[in-house]
Parts: sequence; C-alpha cells; structure tokens
Amino acid sequence: GFVSIEVSPYLAMQTDATIEEARRLWRAIKRDNLMVKIPATQPGLPAIRQMTAEGVNINITLLFSQKVYAEVAEAYVSGLEDYVAKGGDPHKVASVASFFVSRIDNLVDEALDKKIAGAVDPAEKTRLKGLHGKIAIANAKLAYQMYQRIFRDERWQRLAQHGAQTQRLLWASTGTKNKAYSDVLYVEELIGPDTVNTMPPATMDAFRDHGRLRPSLEDDVPAAEAAMTALAEAGISIDEITARLVEDGVRLFAEAADQLYAAVQKKRRTVLGGKLNAMTYKLPQDLNDAVKNTLEDWRKEGKARRLWAGDASLWTKTDEARWLGWLNVVDAELKDAGRLESFAAEIKRAGFTDAVLLGMGGSSLGPEVLAQTLGAGAGFPRLHVLDSTDPDQIRHLDSSIDIARTLFIVSSKSGSTLEPNIFKQYFWERAKSSLGEALAAQHFIAITDAGSSLEKLAQTEKFRAVCHGVPSIGGRYSVLSDFGMVPAAATGIAVRPFLQHAAEMARSCAASAPPVENPGVILGAILGTAARLGRDKLTVIASPGIASLGAWLEQLLAESTGKLGRGIIPVDAEPIGAPAVYGKDRLFAYLRLAGDPDSEHEQAIAALEAAGQPVVRITVSDKMQLGQEFFRWEMATAVAGAILGINPFDQPDVEAQKIKTRELTAVYEKSGELPSEEPFFTTDGIALYADPENAAALKPQATSLAAVLKAHFARVHAGDYVALLAYIERNAAHTEALQRLRRMIRDRTRAATCVGFGPRFLHSTGQAYKGGPNTGVFLQITADAAEDLPVPGQRYSFGIVKAAQARGDLGVLAERGRRLLRVHLPANIEGGLKILTKAIEHALQS
Repeated sequence: GFVSIEVSPYLAMQTDATIEEARRLWRAIKRDNLMVKIPATQPGLPAIRQMTAEGVNINITLLFSQKVYAEVAEAYVSGLEDYVAKGGDPHKVASVASFFVSRIDNLVDEALDKKIAGAVDPAEKTRLKGLHGKIAIANAKLAYQMYQRIFRDERWQRLAQHGAQTQRLLWASTGTKNKAYSDVLYVEELIGPDTVNTMPPATMDAFRDHGRLRPSLEDDVPAAEAAMTALAEAGISIDEITARLVEDGVRLFAEAADQLYAAVQKKRRTVLGGKLNAMTYKLPQDLNDAVKNTLEDWRKEGKARRLWAGDASLWTKTDEARWLGWLNVVDAELKDAGRLESFAAEIKRAGFTDAVLLGMGGSSLGPEVLAQTLGAGAGFPRLHVLDSTDPDQIRHLDSSIDIARTLFIVSSKSGSTLEPNIFKQYFWERAKSSLGEALAAQHFIAITDAGSSLEKLAQTEKFRAVCHGVPSIGGRYSVLSDFGMVPAAATGIAVRPFLQHAAEMARSCAASAPPVENPGVILGAILGTAARLGRDKLTVIASPGIASLGAWLEQLLAESTGKLGRGIIPVDAEPIGAPAVYGKDRLFAYLRLAGDPDSEHEQAIAALEAAGQPVVRITVSDKMQLGQEFFRWEMATAVAGAILGINPFDQPDVEAQKIKTRELTAVYEKSGELPSEEPFFTTDGIALYADPENAAALKPQATSLAAVLKAHFARVHAGDYVALLAYIERNAAHTEALQRLRRMIRDRTRAATCVGFGPRFLHSTGQAYKGGPNTGVFLQITADAAEDLPVPGQRYSFGIVKAAQARGDLGVLAERGRRLLRVHLPANIEGGLKILTKAIEHALQS
C-alpha cells in the first residue's frame, strides 16, 4: 500500500517552496509506495502538476470544492502528459484527490441554522432543515460524476494506452461530528469503484458492526444536484464555505505542526541537558503578558520561518535578505574545519609567541572575547587586539611583543576601514625594518571579503595567507565566520568542537522550532517587546569568566537596533548596585558561567527579581559553549529588530562620523593642522567644549568645572542614560577611574550609565548614540598624547586621527540634537581624571 508524507504545512501558499520540499522528500525516502501530500491551494496546483510531471506520487489534500477538484484533476492529467512526453512510464505514477467530507456539513449546518432562525415562513424552515447533513454527501457524489467524465474522455484514453492510472478520489474526514447523524453516514453513502475511504478507528468499528455495504456513490445523483441547487437558492454559497475550509485547514495544519515541533524541541532540550545553554526569565506581569502576545504573533504569522527564508517584510522591506548569511555559517565553517585546523598547525609550527589582531568593531570584538575567555593553546601565540588610535595604547602594545615572533592579523570586511589600514601601515614598517620585506610578509595574514582593497594589497605584498569573509554577513554578525574562527585557530582554540557546540544552538533556533521553544526568538521577543514598553536599557551582568562577552553584545545590539530614533541601549560592565538605584527603563541579562562562583552577582540578581525588575538568566555550561551565545544573541537581535521595525543589518549613522573624520584628516594632510576650536570654559588645565546650542545651555553656569558639570547632569531625566566617551588609552587605571565616575552618576541620577573608549566604541555603541532614541546625555573626555606616534606614509599622526575622530563624533552627536559636553584633559591624564572625578562628585552632591 501507499504511505503519505506531508509537505510542510507552512508552505501551503508557496509554489516554489512546495516543489522543492516535495522533491527533497521524494529523494530522501526513495520508496515507490510513497505519496507526497500537497494541499489543493491555488499555489499548490502548479506544484501538483510539476511533481506529477516528474513522476512523483501525489496525495492532494484540503480538497473541498468541485471547482477546485476540476483544477486538481487537470493538474494531474497535464502533469502526466508532460511526464509521458519526456519518456516517462505513467504506470508507475499514482495519485489520490482527498476530499474532506464531514467538515463541509459542519459549516453548512451552521449557516442553515442561522437562516432557519431568521426565517418566518414555516415551509421555508422545513425546506432548510431538510438540507441538514445532506450537502457534504451531495458535493462528494457530484465530484465523483466529474471524476467519471474526466477519466473516461478521449484525452484520458490516450494516457491510459500508456498505462496511466486514474487519480482516485479519497474520502477523508469521514468521522461523524454531529451526533444527530448516523455514525457511518460518510462511509455508507460514499462507496463506489476507484475510491478510497480513510476512516478513524471508531468509525471503522462502527461500520463493521452495523454498516451497510452497497455501491451507493451513484445512487440518486439528481437528488444530490437538487440539494446543491436548494443550498444556493437559500443564499448559502458553497464556494465561500469551501474557501473558508481551505483557509482554516491551512491554519489548523500549521498549528498542529507547531505543536508537534514544539514537543520535539522540548524533548530535544531535555535530552541535550547541559550541552545546550539554558535560559529562564522572570518578568513583571505586564511585560510577561506582552511577550506572550509577541510569541503568539510570531507563531501565527510564521515569522521565524520567514526570517530563515529571508523575508525582508519582517523588517523594513529593504536589503535585509542580503545580510542573513550568519544563519548558516556554523555549518559552513564546520564543513571547512579541516582548513582551519591545518592553518592552526601551520601557525604553531612557525613558532609565533604573539598574534596581534588589527581591526575594529565586528572584526575585533569577537576575537577579543574568544581570547579573553578561552586563552591560547599550548605552543600557540597569545592574541592581542588593537582597536584604538591612541598613541599610548599602540606604543604600549608595541613594547609588549617581539616583532620577530609576532603574527599580525589585519581584519577588515570592506578592506577600506581607516583604523586597520593605518595599524597595518605602522606594524608593516616595524616588521620590514626588523625582518626585511620578504620575511615580514610571512608575519601578516588578512581576513577580508573577496575582491576588497585589502585582499589586493595582501596579494601584492605576499602575505602569508588571505582568508575570506562571507559577503552576506555583516561585521557584527561575523564572529562564527573566518573573522572569528581564523584568529581562534591561530591561537590554538579547538575550532571544530567549538563550532559543534554552536551548531546545537543554531539547530535549536531553526525555522522548524516554534517561537515558544526557540531560544533565539524567545530572547528577541523579550528584548524587542521590553524596548517598546520603555525598558530599552539592557543591562548585561556576567560572571567574571565570560565578562568580556558584554563588549561584543554592546556592538551587536547597539549597532543593530539603534536607529530611526529607536533601539536598545546596552549597558555593559556597570558596577552592580542595590535595586533602588535602577529605574523602570531596565532589562537585566545575567550571563552565568557554570562552575564559576559568583555570589555577589547571584545575590544582586535575586534582589532585583524580588524588586520586580525583569531578569533574563542564561547559564553557559562551559566556556567552549560560548559560540551558542553568539548565535542565540544574533538571532535575538534580528528578532528584536523586526519587533522594533528597523533594519538590524545596516548602520547609517556610523558613516556620518567617518565622513567628518575623513574631512578633518584631509584638512590636516593639506595644511598640517586641524581647524582651530575655542573652549567656552577653562580651569586647572581642563578645557570645556560644546557645539553652540549646548554651549549656550551650559555657559551661563560656567563659574567652575563643578558648576558646568552640575548643569550638564541636571539635564538627565527619568529614562535617560549617561555615556562617558573617553578618547584616552584603555588601560586598567583609566577603566577604574571611569567605573568610579559611572557609579557616582548612576547612584545619584538613577540613570543607566555607559562607558566607551574611543575610537573603539564608534564601531560599536556609536550607532545607537547617534541614531537611537534621544535619551543620551554625553560626556566626551579627550586628551592630547604626551608623545605622538607617526602614521607611516601619512602627514597626520595617530594622535591627529584620534583627535579628528573625537571631533567628528561630537559633531554628529550635535547634529542629532544630543545633550553633550566635551572635557579636554591636560597632558597628565591621571591627574586630569582626578580633578574631573572630584568635580563630578561635587556637582552631583550640591
């Protein structure tokens, strides 16, 4: 006998996808007695013909209408003609057209009852009552008459001569739903040659017990015609009813599939146990209800499947489909893991002790997380990341490595990003002067998209290797591609098991995973819904062993969602406080590393939950499962972007700052100096700058540094955040000083606080600061380098580039109407920070 398997019900309205899925099932199962189910929707009809033309057995489902049956039969006959014309043997092709019977009476009887209730004439009521339980059988009998005409005409006889089999009518949904009718009604009345009846067990038992076996299908056809005529005369459209049944059937089939796949995912999660990072959440009731509604919307509208299919209408209907390569990159990298392992062995043999990644944003933050979390393997180089134009930071890195034993990884997707290019110029000259050009080239590799200017340069200068990114993956989504995996391999991280762990999360977030069991969709629903309800400050709290993940999350979330005046403001590494210092604009994400004692955070999180703050808890079972979080959060960010109605794959406001920086460096290249600027207040070697609008707001209070700062922070309101943007060396001392400042500001204002080192943050949170909601209050901190550093081949220096970047940053913030103030410190940065700290402390207390 034949066994049917269903094309995914989610594809019922997609012709091409149905064809591809039917082909896949036919090839995968490879059994002659297989029938592939395709629904009798309008998009399904061309698929029925195409698959029949390919010799595939088809079971047509969701068939209710005689008109549609005629189209189904035509698709089958035409498909067989196509198959025979190509030399196929039609004897091997079988098909059934499955009429769903009892469901018709269910809806018709409802419509009749409404008519009866409104009828005044007793005779009319009687006529209408006489149609109860008659229409489904009448409809089926007339369809059978159509079957006989179609499969007896001359056209069919030509196919029959080649051995073609008729497409049998199959009666489905034959269990009696109305207890007033015979429990064998839809069996007894539908018995005839060349038909199939699929019965529920109870109906089959009933027919065995008291059913009458007789050829009934052609009995009293005129009565069937009369019943259909009477129904139409009563003002009830059988076409409208059958169209509704198809629509309902598609929906019910999809809902049943959702339930099935949810059960599978739940069982899978149980079986995987600790191999899959766990997530729980506790939300205030209003947010919890809203998240449930969001998840139900994603289920009903099939949005997770649409995301995987690249449906740009989920977002802004622009170019989103071009940027979804990250969805499949884990499998692609796993297939290519041998190449990464060979590269790792080559680097180990070369004897490098250090590797320096020269990159910004998406090219640098992911590798930095991997290096700081997993470290370097035995015999492999330790990884340093350079993502700052600060001369002191570059000089400090330079002094900590031995050029002769260092591998330089120049990482830039576009190949044209300013910072990696000038970093490369600097260390290329250092390596050439130390090793000679030929040997220096063996100390450089490039990671970039194919065809970029960096690739051409690397080929010209004979770099050791060039590794390619995926054009359809943006920088911040690229950590699981070569942009993350090549540096990981170079430092001895076992990329194959790392990717295998990541693949478990990718599968858990698959298109087939319903939203309520899809960890990426659940997290994205929480992020996006919370942001829409005003909780747009995502505060990341992480165990010490995985704390660096927060910086990667900052870029992913801020650059993806912060645009069009909307977005999520990520708050990373903010000192944890008591519940009283947090406002109602917060959502907390607690990333806990299993086996990493963290009692301070545990107690603080419990207190936040008790205070009614929303908290998402994620337990990372093992550091090697960090890749699962990369994928989970990428999926969540794409989902949140859809909920917010933005394109999570562009960064329109980042380019504005780059343009201003280029303009300023171009001026310097021509004139040897940057345009002059005048502070509106100076004291103790500290100068204050602002655009005219902000200067006008602050200058009247400019009696002291503390007074100006007091006026500036007085502009912080409920729901705002404060960002400290520090264009100074990123080191432990400066970080500690800024952490003290943000704690003071947060505790006094209850505003979320962010810290970014420039220009690093420009490729991260800078997008949200400029394009997101106008709720930021910015304090930019700059300083001149005590000793500048030249950029080989350029008139400008690293210090000039940093100054231009800071000015460009401030200029765009001003254009966006942000509340801002720039504090320029003296050459003694540590001393200047102490003065600033005291002034802020005084400003907040007064």
